[in-house]
Amino acid sequence: MYNQLSKEARNRMKEEIKSYFYNERDEEIGEIATDSFLEFCMEKLGPYFYNEGVQDAIKIINERNMQSEDDLYSLKRPVSR
Repeated sequence: MYNQLSKEARNRMKEEIKSYFYNERDEEIGEIATDSFLEFCMEKLGPYFYNEGVQDAIKIINERNMQSEDDLYSLKRPVSR
């Protein structure tokens, strides 16, 4: 699942990580540390977010009685840049 992320998405996530460390912790981290942190988050934390997303989708689908794939796309949230 996680290896299916586009290179563009991975790069944006890495920039978010670097920005967080710089702005919130006053630390500059390099590429290796950024890659390692991203891999950790995706491997260890990602399943929690994924499973919560699935549960949210199931709930909304049931509440709205959604019938089509287009209805599912309406559940997507924008990614901040």
